[in-house]
Amino acid sequence: MGTLVSSDRTMLRRASKVGRKFSNPVPTAIGGLGTIFKLLPHYLTNKAETAPVKALGPFRTDVSIYAKAPESGLRVTWMGHSSLLVEIDGVRLLMDPVWDERASPMRWAGPKRFFAPTMRLEELPSVDVVLVSHDHFDHLGEATVRGLAGLESMRRAKWVTSLGVGEELRRFGVDAMRISEMDWTESLVVGGVEITAVPTRHFSGRSLFNRFETLWSAFVLKGPKHTVYFGADSGWWEGFAEIGAAYGPFDLTMLEIGAFDVMWDGIHLGPDGAARAFEALGGKGLMMPIHWGLFDLALHAWRQPITRIVELADERGIKLWAPEPGRPTEVVSGVELRSDWWR
Repeated sequence: MGTLVSSDRTMLRRASKVGRKFSNPVPTAIGGLGTIFKLLPHYLTNKAETAPVKALGPFRTDVSIYAKAPESGLRVTWMGHSSLLVEIDGVRLLMDPVWDERASPMRWAGPKRFFAPTMRLEELPSVDVVLVSHDHFDHLGEATVRGLAGLESMRRAKWVTSLGVGEELRRFGVDAMRISEMDWTESLVVGGVEITAVPTRHFSGRSLFNRFETLWSAFVLKGPKHTVYFGADSGWWEGFAEIGAAYGPFDLTMLEIGAFDVMWDGIHLGPDGAARAFEALGGKGLMMPIHWGLFDLALHAWRQPITRIVELADERGIKLWAPEPGRPTEVVSGVELRSDWWR
């Protein structure tokens, strides 16, 4: 199943804690109840189309495609937001899976999906790794994890996550023997692909009362032929350049563009921050926008992140790779992909 090893890289370091709480790699303020009260007037007066007026989709995944390995060696199926099925050099990873109806602790309230899952959990092909970056509801869906844990096709999957999140996975039904928790700069090899957890500037917690008690991470996937950066959630910090120098260049760089606001720019990039981070990471290969298009988690119009990143890509010469939800799509070196499904 693979063994955790420590990185000997000196540019990046392990996560630190103060008491029970993990710390960000750079000082970062996280809003509490006061931020909610500040935002409330903006929510009440906001006129942006934060959720689609017209129904999206339906989008359907042709699961028969998975019977054949990708010719390029790298194929990605984006399910919306940060949920992805990544096939890289013979290894298949399901990343931050959320099939839940809402990104919320409640089934009857909270941000609701813009479109239905592109396939049923039971239709998923067998995977080698289920990767969970952190425990926020839009990255770790309880109903999804419980469903996956009961599938025969997932019995051999290794669950890889950040420190402390394994307890939540076990609580949702995942076999403890199949869980590997990782600190920043630790690596795990599965089927010839090295998975490395790297720092991000974010936070964790599934309530206001357990923030920072589990770790949050981005991940580098390095196979014999391809290298992918999965940025998960992060605000801007100078460490992007260090990560790029230590682990790049990347064939595909996945960076969050949605669910951002100036009031929390320390923990989310937004499209402008994503463009800046892509360049800091080395600016090579293709940039894939993630963390958008599925949930209403901020005040901006739901299309704003993708329209802005398209503008920035044209201005800065960034090659975008933005597929339609649910479509298994091969990544070909240097070849852009700009689906206009959102228009």
